[in-house]
Amino acid sequence: MIRLGITLGDPRGIGPEIVGKALNDPRIAALGTSWFVLGPSGTGVAVHDDLGPWPPEADRASHGGTWVARAGALAGLAVERATRMALAGELAGMVTAPLDKYALRAGGYDYPGHTEMLSALANVPVAMMLASSRLRVVLATTHIALRDVPQAVTREALAQAYHTTARGLRDDFGIAQPRIALCALNPHAGDHGRFGSEDDELLAPVARELGMHGPFPADTVFVRAMRGEFDAVIAPYHDVGMTAIKVASFGSAVNVTLGLPFIRTSPDHGTALDIAGQGVASAESMVQAMELAHALALRRRSRGRLDR
Repeated sequence: MIRLGITLGDPRGIGPEIVGKALNDPRIAALGTSWFVLGPSGTGVAVHDDLGPWPPEADRASHGGTWVARAGALAGLAVERATRMALAGELAGMVTAPLDKYALRAGGYDYPGHTEMLSALANVPVAMMLASSRLRVVLATTHIALRDVPQAVTREALAQAYHTTARGLRDDFGIAQPRIALCALNPHAGDHGRFGSEDDELLAPVARELGMHGPFPADTVFVRAMRGEFDAVIAPYHDVGMTAIKVASFGSAVNVTLGLPFIRTSPDHGTALDIAGQGVASAESMVQAMELAHALALRRRSRGRLDR
């Protein structure tokens, strides 16, 4: 039986709620997967690795105050422990409920998010992909300020994103010859230098060298991918890629970390502190993340890359 971890994320948010709902969903029960839940007790979800109590009074101060650092510390510790178990072969991978980046840092984990944290803990380069039945988007740069993007979009960053994406599509998604498009950095791909020279001088040569298609303007490349022309689009920065996939498939897309020696998936949304504790959060993206983690684990096992 495949064994996968689930981290509860920030206990102030909707993570525990959507995990509880997903575990009770008939689609998840039908998978036959063994789920190992890591997180604090007291959230309403039974945990297998209890990282400490989340007190009832914390709910009343869930949007700030002294509980921010505590929440971030618990969320980070769950990811840290799940990673250790996955690297040791005790888990095939993990599905991570959302964490709050501010709280994560306040809790002693100075990472911009899950992706960067997992890369550091596993000591491997990774790529962040959001995938749905309609579109797959990979980021060449992740959680950085927009003003820092032009300096971060380098040949090395683009090449690493391409190679990690191509390998992930081949190995985990069964696409023998992935068709990968590169989204331009500037409007209209720079319009021959009128709106910037990066697309002509950097992105286009890298695309030719590596066998990518493009660069194509952001206002067309995602539409072309949704029509089946490409298997994935590499976006140069966070918001252009995330906006496309979330407009196309919000609530059903799944965050996949490519390049790890184990599987990691996550819902396509954040902690939703504004609706936490009300019982109204949709667990659909969490269900999709768990289903995809199971499918990827089955594929790895069938290829001899997984013995658990």
